Amino acid sequence: MPLMDARREVDVLLTRASNVTLAHVMAHPEMRPDPRGYLVYSDWLERRLKGEPVAYLLGYREFYGLDFKVSPAVLIPRPETELLVELALERVADGRAPSILDLGTGSGCIAVTLAKLRPLARIVAVDVSPEALAVARENAARYGVGHIEFREGNWFAPVAGRRFDLVVANPPYVGESDPHIGIGDPRFEPRTALAAGSDGLEMLRNIVADAPNHLCAAGTLLLEHGYNQAVDVRALLKRQGFVDVATRDDLGGIPRVSLGRWLTLTS
Repeated sequence: MPLMDARREVDVLLTRASNVTLAHVMAHPEMRPDPRGYLVYSDWLERRLKGEPVAYLLGYREFYGLDFKVSPAVLIPRPETELLVELALERVADGRAPSILDLGTGSGCIAVTLAKLRPLARIVAVDVSPEALAVARENAARYGVGHIEFREGNWFAPVAGRRFDLVVANPPYVGESDPHIGIGDPRFEPRTALAAGSDGLEMLRNIVADAPNHLCAAGTLLLEHGYNQAVDVRALLKRQGFVDVATRDDLGGIPRVSLGRWLTLTS
């Protein structure tokens, strides 16, 4: 870990354990936590040295300017996923009441952010994990967004027969044998939220194949994927019959989200 990152993490853990601001710590470098804070800080530091993610230690992670509760039951929200939200907001004008489906909602960071910024939207958030849905519901309650319908089940199964103007998904897209799974934070995250078959495309294939049955005419499908999967995902979308297929880069310049529109309704 780079020295600057380590210093920042120590500061974050210390301020949270001591219930003070970072500015206070910087103004008082000699500060030591009180006895209770010291016990909390020592426990966190020991667990962090073993690799446990800071987000799980603190119980939250910032996403799109909001703090979201997280636990080992959910994937830790990543900054690159904010692109998925931005692209969704572009396609859902304020003042409209579109229907939105968030597949594999996890912590609910995508659904809750969209609900806050598009209060008229009708949003359904799906996850196969009841533990993840419990976290998502807590986050929705925290931000007072009561217009999210949470459904338990695998991908589109809980919304059989329903169609949406917009479907967004950040599915598992890492190959089962990818060494990145065994490095850093992913070691502690739910494997089912990360890995998807030998090439990482299994869940993306399933979503693209079934999406036409759940999109309104001219509805849009937005998919986050891995840094080297854009060509494959665009090919999947085109073969399925999507139009206006494109890929957008995240702030790091990495092809991160691919999308397509569905123009006709299937029976």
